[in-house]
Amino acid sequence: MHRLGIDLGERSYPILIGPGLIDDPAVVAEAVRAPDVLVVTNEVVGPLYLDRLLASLRGKRVASVVLPDGEQHKTLEVMGRVLDALVLGRMNRDACVAALGGGVVGDIAGFAAACYQRGIDFVQVPTSLLAQVDSSVGGKTGVNHPGGKNLIGAFHQPRAVVSDTATLATLPPRELRAGLAEVIKYGLIADLEFLTWLEDELPALLALEPAALAHAIRRSCEIKAEIVAEDEREHGRRALLNLGHTFGHAIEAAAGYGEWLHGEAVGVGMLLAADLSRRLGWLGEADLARVRELLARAGLPVTAPPIGERRALDLMGMDKKVLAGRIRLVLLAPLGAGVVSGDYPADALRATLAAHFGEAA
Repeated sequence: MHRLGIDLGERSYPILIGPGLIDDPAVVAEAVRAPDVLVVTNEVVGPLYLDRLLASLRGKRVASVVLPDGEQHKTLEVMGRVLDALVLGRMNRDACVAALGGGVVGDIAGFAAACYQRGIDFVQVPTSLLAQVDSSVGGKTGVNHPGGKNLIGAFHQPRAVVSDTATLATLPPRELRAGLAEVIKYGLIADLEFLTWLEDELPALLALEPAALAHAIRRSCEIKAEIVAEDEREHGRRALLNLGHTFGHAIEAAAGYGEWLHGEAVGVGMLLAADLSRRLGWLGEADLARVRELLARAGLPVTAPPIGERRALDLMGMDKKVLAGRIRLVLLAPLGAGVVSGDYPADALRATLAAHFGEAA
């Protein structure tokens, strides 16, 4: 088992990475210290792992709630089911919410924990690659709104993250590929050596080879942990973690939540960010081709849906990184070094959007 830490003073917590962790009562007991626990999962993950986690929680008073699966269900209404379960279970402020599932489950469960009785503990038990390398770490919780992704939420750090890498064996291939987009992101924004390693080891990752997966997850979490410790609430450097997300969120909103997986949309978004960086002279043609090739080799889409430049720009205008009406974007200058900037020519952004999304709405 690998152990990392998020250094946030009194809100610090461990990230535990390894196979078989949900079946180890000692590991689960270290993470979940509350006497009363509500396990939140979904209809896909629950049949696979809920009973196993409940067995490791034996001795505590435990309830569970099973949510529908999919990004389209990441809503206030569905989050209300978690709050209802907490009330029905007569959970108090010393209770804990355990999120067993992917990023949607973690975001909903964490937001419910942040709201219930003005904040109770929660623990992340991520079962998807995307959640293990990204969404379970850092304390962002929330739900979507028809006007934009993750517009309603709160920062609420977990007490622990228990990443059981054995759960990835049941992950559908499309979900695995979507998770790889977030892994590639870390190399692009912060570690060129890691990006090169990903190019070399991509076949091993796609084949779910344990050693390659463990390294990819650990290095991704190391990069995110360092950035979050420096900027917990995204006032500065943490925005780098959103490479491709502003473009990607527009894709998700325009296509309808659930049509594109989050990682798929982010992958295309990273390609657009690289394209804009090239137009600004920060990347060369070979760099852009390198990004496109890696995404394609990972089995991710490299063609954006034809939502139109104007529609894309309108949706991007609702992004949380917009300040004083200016869309701040995460760009690359060069590969392995992300920058957050709102200082770019508007016509360069429009040219990028038109080239990928099409001219007409």
